[in-house]
Amino acid sequence: MSQQQISLPAKLINGGIAGIVGVTCVFPIDLAKTRLQNQRQGQQVYKSMMDCLIKTVRSEGYFGMYRGAAVNLTLVTPEKAIKLAANDFFRHHLSKDGKGQTVFKEMLAGCGAGMCQVVITTPMEMLKIQLQDAGRLAAQQQKPVMMSPTKLVATNTMLSRSYNSGTVASAPRAVSATQIAKDLLRTQGIQGLYRGLGATLIRDVPFSIVYFPLFANLNRLGKPSPEESSPFYWAFLSGCVAGSTAAVAVNPCDVVKTRLQSLNKGSSEEAYNGVVDCVSKIMQKEGPSAFLKGAGCRALVIAPLFGIAQVMYFAGIGEYILDNSPLNLLLA
Repeated sequence: MSQQQISLPAKLINGGIAGIVGVTCVFPIDLAKTRLQNQRQGQQVYKSMMDCLIKTVRSEGYFGMYRGAAVNLTLVTPEKAIKLAANDFFRHHLSKDGKGQTVFKEMLAGCGAGMCQVVITTPMEMLKIQLQDAGRLAAQQQKPVMMSPTKLVATNTMLSRSYNSGTVASAPRAVSATQIAKDLLRTQGIQGLYRGLGATLIRDVPFSIVYFPLFANLNRLGKPSPEESSPFYWAFLSGCVAGSTAAVAVNPCDVVKTRLQSLNKGSSEEAYNGVVDCVSKIMQKEGPSAFLKGAGCRALVIAPLFGIAQVMYFAGIGEYILDNSPLNLLLA
């Protein structure tokens, strides 16, 4: 029992460190994914992931690619810790009968992990999306709009500039996650931070159901024997393959979640009243292909993120920290 109590904090530390390292490496691609998913037909500012990153650097500077990174780095520690530790917790209890793990039990454990993590994931994604999408909205306002000559003269020249004109657009006004959170709490209460909770559940639960069993079985193939662990490079590759596969599988849910959690809309961008309304309007106005927006970016984000996470997790950094902590040395 004592070993189980010590292992849980270790797993939380492993998940937290893995989340910080992974997010730092892939955050610019995640920003591109959010902006691409929020684009509507006829209002495209960015043509591709690379086009988005290049225009972001031109208009907002290098650190513009890390808009929203602070809130993500702050909350990804508990988010990844809960996700990975909860999966291990449920796997442990589901295998108590001594019969080992079936694929169904692995899927149940993943489902439980996905349901636990949304407590942190929903407000984290809510704040991150507002910060990431601010640059897209500013760029959309700066695109030229077809209008009559009379109206064109009266139009503010700042709003008529575009990236294609060769002029570098001004950076959007900085807004902090703290300010957004305060405004949401003041106007909508705690439910404001949990807007899109249903869509987050629809995305994260299937993701975990696909990811964890797939990773476990891929990682098992790299073990020299049932008693030994797989090499670190095999754990990394297994995490990458399982993560990218699960990410693409649930990308339609991620598009819906991103649209629902975007508080600020561009010109003529419609609002949505829940998941069903969002799916219906996207199908009618943009077609089925809209649900695959940002799929490539999301796969590129999730693959290294979970590859790094699994290497950190199985390297046992948390166990090492706890074993060598002053408190543990005193208790020993």
